[in-house]
Amino acid sequence: MTISVSARFAFVFEEVGDALLQFEAAALPEQRIINSKTSLSEAEHVARVAAHNSVGERIWVHGSGRFEVRYSAEIEVDRKLPDLAELAALPTHLIPGEVTEYLFGSRFCTVEQFENFVDTEFVGTSGGARIESIRGWIAEHFTYDPAASGPNTNAAESFIERRGVCRDYAHVMVAMARASLIPARYVACFAPGVTPQDFHAVAEVFLADPDVSNGGAWYLVDPTGMANPAQTAKIGVGRDAADVSFLTTFGPASFACSEISVTLND
Repeated sequence: MTISVSARFAFVFEEVGDALLQFEAAALPEQRIINSKTSLSEAEHVARVAAHNSVGERIWVHGSGRFEVRYSAEIEVDRKLPDLAELAALPTHLIPGEVTEYLFGSRFCTVEQFENFVDTEFVGTSGGARIESIRGWIAEHFTYDPAASGPNTNAAESFIERRGVCRDYAHVMVAMARASLIPARYVACFAPGVTPQDFHAVAEVFLADPDVSNGGAWYLVDPTGMANPAQTAKIGVGRDAADVSFLTTFGPASFACSEISVTLND
């Protein structure tokens, strides 16, 4: 399965400043970058650094004025897609150290506020069945509304409003999974079928790997229902959106434009 990605965005430094970018599909065992091209405006300094959990790369930019990014890629996705409902939760004491941080609350995904709700609403479920129940609940009760949230909206606020964009859906999914003692992280990605087409956000949960005794693996979950894991290319992962934004500026800056295209190849 291959997808083609084309992305362009621009922003303006109002004075000399810094920006941290993450917009390229990551090279991973389950997704191979067949070809790619990145074009960046001139800047005083540009440097590549490892991204969160070493999934993908970030780019530091130091400069002034208008800065434009153009990116294109063809990506082959070959991901294991078991039936989530059949997967068990990994016992807490067997969760690897590098996964443990995804049980804790984070800036946009508080956990304690959801514990009583998940214990009551999803009683009798566990593991992948709990995840499927959470995804179904969000799909039934949330409305996709681009005007309903902003960059500082957290999972608790989205839960109260019952509306938002993919970022908000993913935050609620992650928070509810963590409240269920299932590690969960936020994933920035490209996926065909997303409407309106843009950088997309989904969740990823850590459940038992049926092929590895006492082992676990990460599995993609899209509570918006728009992205198919078999056609989704990860850009990066993190505790929440703050860890994997395609653009984070340090100092005064304004966003200029963005155009994203993701197509499924025959």
